[in-house]
This record gives sequence, C-alpha cells and structure tokens, in this order.
Amino acid sequence: GFFSDAQPTEAETAVWNQVSAVLEEAHGILAELQSYNGAGQEIREAIQNPGDLQLQEKAWNAVCPLVAKLKRFYEFSLRLENALRSLLEALTSPPYAPMQHLEREQALAKQFAEILHFTLSFDELKMTNPAIQNDFSYYRRTISRNRLNNQQLEAENEVNNEMANRMSLFYAEATPMLKTLSNATTKFVSENKTLPIEDTTDCLSTMACVCRVMLETPEYRCRFTNTDTVLFCMRVMVGVIILYDHVHPVGAFAKTSKIDMKGCIKVLKEQPSNSVEGLLNALR
Repeated sequence: GFFSDAQPTEAETAVWNQVSAVLEEAHGILAELQSYNGAGQEIREAIQNPGDLQLQEKAWNAVCPLVAKLKRFYEFSLRLENALRSLLEALTSPPYAPMQHLEREQALAKQFAEILHFTLSFDELKMTNPAIQNDFSYYRRTISRNRLNNQQLEAENEVNNEMANRMSLFYAEATPMLKTLSNATTKFVSENKTLPIEDTTDCLSTMACVCRVMLETPEYRCRFTNTDTVLFCMRVMVGVIILYDHVHPVGAFAKTSKIDMKGCIKVLKEQPSNSVEGLLNALR
C-alpha cells in the first residue's frame, strides 16, 4: 500500500495538497543538512586567538549563514508538525476503523509514511553532525557577549533571543524532528477527547505491521529493487513505533502492545548494521 502511487480522492485533496507542499520542501532540507559542514575551523581559531578581531569576524561571518540554515530547518519542523496533524485528523476520523482508513486513503497513508521517512533521515544526519550544536552555541555566546558593534549585530542577526531559545531546545534533542512529531501526536490525542485513543494507536500499529511484513516476507522483499525501499520501510516502521510508544498509555514495549516488537527488532537486526545503527539507537 505505501508504495502504490494512489491518487488522492476528492475528499482528500485539500490535505494531500498541504502535505505535498511540505514534502516537496523536505528534499531540499535533507540535501542542505547533508552538505552542512559547520564552521568548526573558524570557531577554533577565533577561540584560540581572542585578541585577533579579524579572526572573530571571520568566525562570525562563517556562522551567520549556517544559523540561518538552522533556523530554516527549525521552521520547517513546525510546518511538518501541521502536516502531520492534518494527516492524523484525516486518517482517524469516524466512522471508519484505522485499517479501513489506510485502505481508503492510500494516498494519505503514503504521505504519512513519507513524513516519517524524512523525519528519521533528518535525525540520523543530525545525530552524526556535532557541528550543528557547536555552531549554534558559538553564535549564542557571541551574541550574549555582544562583542561586535551593535549595528552590525542588528543587521545580521535574524535570530532573536526567543527564537534562539526555541531552536536551542530543538537542537538539544538527539532526534529533534521525531520529538516534534511525537509531541504533536500526543497533543493531537489529548485535544481530541471524543476520539478513542485506540483509533490513533491502531493506525500506527497497523502501519508498523505492514512495514514489518514487507521486510520479513521474501516475496515482498524481492520486489524491492533498491536498498532505498528497504530503508524507507525500516524508517517508517521505527517512526510509527516511536509515535505509538509516546501516545499509548502503556507504550510499544508492553506485553499488551499491538506492535510485535520482537519481530520488528529481529527484522532490523537482519539488515547491514551501518544502515540500522541510527534506527536501533532511536528505539533505545
């Protein structure tokens, strides 16, 4: 189901278009994050030579455009959160059961999967890139010391203090995008008091099951011509497990959980370790 290019039905179009716009942007965000090298060298030199103003300025000029990128990523996380909310609303609305929803609204189910795939890809890249927090904390220290003359600071400083605080919390997370989505899912459940919590958790556990079966079953696996599809499946599976764990009163790992955790972990451990290390860490 998650790989068919199902066209959205008329009822789904508004949500589908909103999410499509977000997903289109997601590719660019990942590419930018992948090429994010950081200003480590410039920062080191500036810190080692505090008296050399030229080096201070060089570091500042290297860090500013990077912080603008980090702000873009953070703002994107808010759009992603809205997209997820819209999808959750559509995929849990009465009168249909979660499985019926996933069958009826395949185009939206696929978008949901794509959001999770992006989220885990983003977080895997972020986890392995210490430059991000390093650059950002240097930026904040520099602003608070206010070393550079104020005008220059005002002109270049796109990130005010409140924004910097929110970004700080975001980047302090090991998996910031996933944390954003988990919080959004929890909030969705708590705001929709009339909606049985099972409608949300069953939607998630069903998706986890579909992914696990696709990874376990040789007939499906042989259709995956490229490793990207396997990775897609694994990331979506891990993503829905983590969302389920956040939302479900007893969590994904409990005996009564509707997710076969042993089976899911077994499937992950059968993959080459370099491609699943980040995913297993996220589950831990």
